[in-house]
Amino acid sequence: MTVIESSAVRVDLCKAAPRVHPRPEGQDRYTISEVVAFTGLTAHTLRWYERIGLMPHVDRSHTGQRRFTNRDLDWLAFVGKLRLTGMPVADMVRYAEMVREGEHTFEGRQELLEQTRRDVLTRIAELQDTLAVLDHKIEFYAGAHRAPERA
Repeated sequence: MTVIESSAVRVDLCKAAPRVHPRPEGQDRYTISEVVAFTGLTAHTLRWYERIGLMPHVDRSHTGQRRFTNRDLDWLAFVGKLRLTGMPVADMVRYAEMVREGEHTFEGRQELLEQTRRDVLTRIAELQDTLAVLDHKIEFYAGAHRAPERA
């Protein structure tokens, strides 16, 4: 949970700004091409997510066309965040399976997310160290440009 605290307010950023959907509830039936346009994912990726169980139970029209809902868009946004963490696809699928299994899997989901969070913090520390090295080198080269020529 990402939390911002000011002098009197504590805000959970995951709840602070609800995602804006293109259509209101009840009118939220999106084709795969609409979801591609909205999410930036490819149709191939969406079909693959469905095939591996990461995006199960996508509704179908009477002609067999996929029909995504606002809830599906929210799930895809969350999966996108998990991808950015570097979580392996197998763990994402396991998480999705636990969600489908119900509330009795809360503890397992929490453990998986806590491990992912630890991994992210480790990566952030590594990236900060890498950034410090880059900054040092940039400063070195900037100083070299300003130094007079040596005979």
